[in-house]
Amino acid sequence: MKRFWTDVAIDADRVVTLDGKPVRTPGRRALVLPTDALAEAVADEWRAVGETIDPRTMPLTGLANAAIDPIAADQAGFAAGLARYAESDLLCYRADGPPLLVERQAAAWDPLLDWAAHRYDVRFEITSGVMHVAQPPQTIARLGAAMAAFDSFALAGLSPLVTLTGSLVIALALIERHIDADDAWAAAGIDEDWSVEMWGEDWQAAQSREAKRREFDQGVRFLRLLG
Repeated sequence: MKRFWTDVAIDADRVVTLDGKPVRTPGRRALVLPTDALAEAVADEWRAVGETIDPRTMPLTGLANAAIDPIAADQAGFAAGLARYAESDLLCYRADGPPLLVERQAAAWDPLLDWAAHRYDVRFEITSGVMHVAQPPQTIARLGAAMAAFDSFALAGLSPLVTLTGSLVIALALIERHIDADDAWAAAGIDEDWSVEMWGEDWQAAQSREAKRREFDQGVRFLRLLG
């Protein structure tokens, strides 16, 4: 679609408007944003559009659309889907060697699990290898309740953090501001970094990783703009 507007503004209800008409989501709902900061950032994406609209350059708009349309339509189900990552959280699956990798995982992951254990009054089962280890039912229930407490916009921002890292604990630590984005990404990428150190990385893998990091950072930014 070609650009058809001149002026981008935000009305009194925090709806982004194009030449005075509200931007609408794919579900035809008005693009109403919950905070001034997010409304301004989304409006800036529309101001930056060139001759044609490219959704790939408008990640905040995409996350807002998701919050308003599919997530809000089944908020409990969406939260439960993210909460299921607690059943196989990355941080609970450790290498059994070599020793340096084991040490790196422990140094980065144990403090995060300790934080989550105290924050949510839960405990985690840790295993070596890839065989599934069941987490205590109370852990699953309490982390599920934590996710259910978030609104649709917070869930939209959390979604890429959970899915890209494979860790509900990392995502919760980020939204609770226990860690920053760089530390979170480094913790999630320990295994991949190890593989690159050992065997190198081809350009396609490097590009894929860079794209994932950009998506991750936009999720973090989206959450920060919520206040």
